[in-house]
Amino acid sequence: MTSTGITLDSPNRRDPFTIVTNHADNYTNGHPPSPDSLSSPDTPKPQIPPAFDLPAISLRAFSLGLVLGVSTLVAALLAISNQPLWRLPFFASTLSLFHFLEYQITAAYNPSAATVSAFLLTSNGKAYNVAHGLAFLECALRLLLIPSATKHILQLISIPVDDGALSTIHNLRLATGFGLLVIGQVTRTMAMVHAGSNFNHTVQMKKRHGHFLVTDGIYAWLRHPSYFGFFWWGLGTQVVLGNAFCLAGYTVVLWRFFRHRIREEEKLLVSFFGNDYTEYRKKVKTGLPFCP
Repeated sequence: MTSTGITLDSPNRRDPFTIVTNHADNYTNGHPPSPDSLSSPDTPKPQIPPAFDLPAISLRAFSLGLVLGVSTLVAALLAISNQPLWRLPFFASTLSLFHFLEYQITAAYNPSAATVSAFLLTSNGKAYNVAHGLAFLECALRLLLIPSATKHILQLISIPVDDGALSTIHNLRLATGFGLLVIGQVTRTMAMVHAGSNFNHTVQMKKRHGHFLVTDGIYAWLRHPSYFGFFWWGLGTQVVLGNAFCLAGYTVVLWRFFRHRIREEEKLLVSFFGNDYTEYRKKVKTGLPFCP
């Protein structure tokens, strides 16, 4: 989603966050069958396009809600019992909430784009799923095999710490992670809400009729608030999990991805809006490090 309220298609490039739904493929020559053709007994009945498969949408929404409820309960019980493993179900609940909101906000403010793919569950590519799988794995291995990793690391670099200092470091890390999570999720949701029908998970090459340059609301503060939100949300999950390796990996991969995407999108935005966008870009930053 661009900060301008228009949707763009990435040319000749499939990125892990791009969704392509072409409903015309469900009909002959890109058009629905005529009433006359439907009257023939040999003509198959028209089918609901898979992207708007209501049973599939309902199943995904129910499954996400179930995972969210169960994982939140388990995380709370483990946290109350002072079990560090609460981070794993917490991560599951965070992912469930994120994907549910992606569809829910789209359905509420841009119903025409509320397809199965709006959940972003299977449309982000293997790299997206592998990244989250590795995050689960690193956290589980660290908690099970090296429960006092922070203390060992500090001792290796000759920094003496007592239990009180370790507790303070732990609390600061959690506070930072939770803060990034909340800021990221709220910012992305606000961007989707404010853009309304202009927001779409599909990046398109052509400017649709009725699309305009959005520069107010949260877009007055951030040029690409949905990207800003996802970037810091992703890093926040890894800070909460305490994943050093995945935090570094998420940072590099997400930064490179959004830097490239912003550059490509803004070439088109300048061609669509000319000097209006050029002036807007000068005044409003992205909020991403080293991406002015």
